Parts: sequence; C-alpha cells; structure tokens
Amino acid sequence: MGERKYFGTDGIRGKVGESAINPEFVTKLGWAAGKVLAGHGTNKVLIGKDTRISGYMLESALEAGLSAAGINIGLLGPMPTPAIAYLTKTFRSEAGIVISASHNPYYDNGIKFFSADGFKLDDDIEIAIEAMMDEPMTCVASNKLGKATRINDAAGRYIEFCKGTFPSDLSLKGMKIVVDCAHGATYHIAPLVLSELGAEVIEIGTSPNGLNINDRVGATSMRAIVDQVLESGADLGFALDGDGDRIMMVDNLGNVIDGDQILYIIARDALKSGRLNGGVVGTLMSNLGLEVALSKLGVPFVRSKVGDRYVMELLQQKGWSIGGENSGHVLNLSLASTGDGIVAGLQVLTAMLRSNMSLNELAGGFEKFPQTLVNVRFEDTGVDPLESEAVLQAKQEAEKTLGKHGRVLLRKSGTEPLIRVMVESDDELASTTLAEKIADAVRNVAS
Repeated sequence: MGERKYFGTDGIRGKVGESAINPEFVTKLGWAAGKVLAGHGTNKVLIGKDTRISGYMLESALEAGLSAAGINIGLLGPMPTPAIAYLTKTFRSEAGIVISASHNPYYDNGIKFFSADGFKLDDDIEIAIEAMMDEPMTCVASNKLGKATRINDAAGRYIEFCKGTFPSDLSLKGMKIVVDCAHGATYHIAPLVLSELGAEVIEIGTSPNGLNINDRVGATSMRAIVDQVLESGADLGFALDGDGDRIMMVDNLGNVIDGDQILYIIARDALKSGRLNGGVVGTLMSNLGLEVALSKLGVPFVRSKVGDRYVMELLQQKGWSIGGENSGHVLNLSLASTGDGIVAGLQVLTAMLRSNMSLNELAGGFEKFPQTLVNVRFEDTGVDPLESEAVLQAKQEAEKTLGKHGRVLLRKSGTEPLIRVMVESDDELASTTLAEKIADAVRNVAS
C-alpha cells in the first residue's frame, strides 16, 4: 500500500481555512474523485454533511469539482454519516461523500468517502484520488457537465431503515429516553426514530446553529445528558456525536455506559439469541475487562489498530459481524455497513427488552479495569515524540512497573493533533501516576 498524502484514518480533516479544508483544495478533491470514480454505472455521487457552518461552502466546492468531472450530484443536506453510507447503496451511487469532522469543534471540518456498497473507500482508490490531485484540473464539455439535484426524502428513508433494525415484536412504549444529538446531523432523525417506536423522548442538543456542534453536548461531553436523565427520571440516555456514527449511553442512575460496555451488551445478546457470528473485534484501546468478560462467555476477542476502518478490516478478514471502539463507534455488519450510533442504541434497547433487565443491570456484566488516558497536543515540527528516547524510556519503565497487571499504549490520534497516552491496570493510582509521567515526557519533546 502506498503512503497516503491527505487521507488519514477517517478521511481528510483539519481546521477550516488553515489546512486542506479550503474551497480551492476541496473543489480539486471533488474533481479528482469524480475522475477516478467516473464511468462505473450511474455516474452519480451523493453529498451529505453535518451541521457545521462551513458545510455550505464545502458542499458547493465539492459540487463544482464533481460537475467539472462530469459527475451528477445528489444533495442530501444535513444527514448522519451512517445514513449517507446506507443511501449511497440504496441509490446505486458511485460513491457517497460526507462533509463532517465528527466529534471535533465547529471550526474543524473534513471529507470522507463511501463506496457504492456503503463501505469506506479502499486504500487503493484513496491513493488513486490523491494521485489525480497532482494532475492539472480540467473540465468536461458543457453538454457533459454533471447536474445537481436535491434529494428531499433522504431523512424519511433513513428513519425507516433505523426502525427496521428494531424487532417488530418489541415496542419502546412506556420508556422515557433522553436523546442528545450534539446539535449535529442526527437532530432531525434520532428523536423521531425513538418516538415512532413508542418511546417518550426528551431532546437536548437538537438546535444546531452552525457553531454549536459538540459544544458541551453529545457523546464527547456527557455532563448535560447525565444531568437531564437524573432530573427527568428517564430510563436511559442516548448521546450521539456530531455525525451520528457513535453513541455513548447513560443508565437510570446517571452512570455513563461507554463503547466497550455497549459492545459487550450487544455481543452477549447476540450470543444468547444465536445470532453471534464468530467473535468480537475491539481495538488496542478496548478495556481489558471487556476481553476478560467475553472470554468467560466463550466469545473470541481480537484487537485491531485504533480506528473504525481497522476494526472493519479485521471483521471482514475474520468473517465476523460485531466490533467497535470504546469511544462508542460500534459496528454490526449484519445490520449496517458502517458504525451507526442510532442502530447500536436500538440494539441495546432490544437486549434490555429481551432480557427484561435495566441498562444498569446489563452493563454490570463486566468489571472495567481502571484506564487513564492523557491527551498531549503537539504541532507537527518534524520531530516524532513517539520515537523520542526519553518517551520510550518512560514507557519501558511503566511497563516494567506494571508487569502482567496492566498495559501501556502510545499512539497518534488519526483525527486531531494529539498524542494519546493510555495506561491500564488493576491499580487506578498506578495507572494515573504512570500515565502522567509518560505524558510529561511527551510534552517535553512536543513543546
């Protein structure tokens, strides 16, 4: 596989106007993608976006580039990432393009692609698009230009898809659920899905203004939904991120239920009902408690690199269906082709109803090992903190201290300029102390 110049683990992402996320680059990207994708069937590409103010500008830029390459465009408007994956497949499109920076602040944005079958683009196609970016931009003849149309029923189609993943013999009637949409792309989707399945829904984070996405709400900021669940006496809470591909949950006592716990609940329910296909894929960040709990159930567990594309790759290699990350990005390939926060949440609700247990009871199925995560911001100065002798020494000393009772992980974020330092052990104090020591070593190199 060649080295990718622009594409990271989740498309292209950065601060609007200060990176590749600018009108000139994105227009060229649209053209390059159009040239690579052209001539394979419908000659149509879908574009969806989250609620960031920059989405309007980037949508127009992509539209111009694709049209210049002779590609027709279907405009979906604000739509969750998994919805775009689903609709790309159902519309028989060449590709789907998502304009989103997921859980990042409003001033960031990004571009990612789905293939015609609803999966993320293969590495070789991303590399081909990057190669085309180096070619001079051209424009097809006027009679060959792509046309743009707005798809007005996209939200309704996706709502019905989500409802279709919930068993028809079950109902949410009598359940009170708080839904936090992070002022993001699910604001007009998630509340309707749950209410149409019978739940009483209390909404927060459903008033996007272009600047408030992920601002003190959503899956990366759980305080608001915890408070609302406790105040309203709700049965549980759904917290989605800005583009709706991940979910965190809250039980009736206000405890946050993370991706590892959600993955465990879904896998356990699939095992009980005979629907578990093979084992479960986690990542290097997955809590050791998840691995231990699944082994007690006799369920195989393997770890991929961090990033949903790597979880997906390993699932496909193994021929398994269920995998995910502790951040709440949960995949079930028997239901959807990518991580889907709403669908994952509905699977948890299904498990609750089938077992007649509360979310708190279900999540208590395994004991999490104390895990300390420290994020260290760094600018790309040409020096790799992860290769620093001082950092490597701090890591080795920590591993020696922990022995067989814990583990250390250092990695670069695929979506933000961060070095993530993770220490996990059966001793919370030791985890915290050692993580901070390694983080200090990283800061000294990164500053």
